[in-house]
Amino acid sequence: MATELILPKVDMDMATGRISRWLVAEGASVKQGDPVFEMETDKAAMEVEAPASGVLGNIIAKEGMDVPVGQPVAWIYAEGEKPSAAPQTTATAVAEAAKPAALAAAPVAAAASASSSVPAGAVRATPLARRLARQAGLDLDAVAGSGPHGRIVSADVEKAKAAPRLAPASTNPIARGLSDAAIRKLFEPGSFTEVPHDNMRRTIARRLVEAKSTVPHFYVSADCRLDALLKLRADLNAAAPVKDGTPAFKLSINDMVIKAWALALRDVPAANVTWTEAAMLAHVHADIGVAVSVPGGLITPIIRAAETKTLSAISHEMKDLAARAKARKLKPEEYNGGSSAISNLGMYGVKEFAAIINPPHATILAVGSGEERAVSENGRLFSAQVMTVTLSTDHRAVDGALGAEVLAAFLSFIQKPLNLFV
Repeated sequence: MATELILPKVDMDMATGRISRWLVAEGASVKQGDPVFEMETDKAAMEVEAPASGVLGNIIAKEGMDVPVGQPVAWIYAEGEKPSAAPQTTATAVAEAAKPAALAAAPVAAAASASSSVPAGAVRATPLARRLARQAGLDLDAVAGSGPHGRIVSADVEKAKAAPRLAPASTNPIARGLSDAAIRKLFEPGSFTEVPHDNMRRTIARRLVEAKSTVPHFYVSADCRLDALLKLRADLNAAAPVKDGTPAFKLSINDMVIKAWALALRDVPAANVTWTEAAMLAHVHADIGVAVSVPGGLITPIIRAAETKTLSAISHEMKDLAARAKARKLKPEEYNGGSSAISNLGMYGVKEFAAIINPPHATILAVGSGEERAVSENGRLFSAQVMTVTLSTDHRAVDGALGAEVLAAFLSFIQKPLNLFV
């Protein structure tokens, strides 16, 4: 019996993936676990492995084609088994996905929600899950599957039913805003060009709207004295061992901020949490996501258990993650999850800003630039290097007093940086 080779769902927000390159030709033999094709998502590029051994046949998704998650793209036949024609519904569905994203997104979503019996539809789900979703009025595109290959099971539907849902944009005049046509009429014809949104930009837009609409943001800000930190950083970099003319490490301010924020969450564990409707998730480690700008958007790779790592280890790991993020070579486990995040715009000369929380995080620390400012202390006025940081919190999980407490802990590590090593 032939085994489906499907386009896997590797991210909760993922709706489609692009086949960038087939690594095995049709008719060639493959072994279970062999890489068969490369795919691109809105966040990363990855190789997909063969789920079984046999002969690759009926490739229906061509290179450069966008395919809905869970959709078969080819089949693997047992040795000696004669390939059969690919199901017409499957071939049609994949061909539809190859249309421009602006045209294909709506038909794909509509097909997934309007029919519960399409075997080659955009979403893989058990019959019971489809029936429960239909009865509850749930769009399966919005449900994360926990079954094999991302298949949606009944438990996933029950979980989605229990979660709060926003009103559809079509019934929410505030969310709907001006139509595309109305916006275009505000500008003279020929005074602009249209740049179609890619999957990354669409995903970022959807998540930001969801975050600001469903998460009650609360903000606390503070100024940090940097003089001691800057001196310690210079001393550590100067003392770094040199091999073949290359220092073993070169610490950045951001590396030290990551460590300080991780230690602050360690010391104030009540702030190292995630809100769910049923319970608060108290995290064992401070897994810190760090926003990295990439062409077309941003991604947040995660330094796991950052409170346990040395500054040099954080520095090396962050450089590697940032480079692979820009090349879209991150693995899903390197950017999914995390317990908090940092967004640093100081290198652009930004003095201060407030960042939007990225669920499931309950906090995000926005870091501005360090600059020389006048400081008053004990009646004495002098100049010092000062950096402004703003903590955004999910007020359901981290209220004002708790936010102030964890921010004060962060300041203590920044302003007395030798504590980073204690």
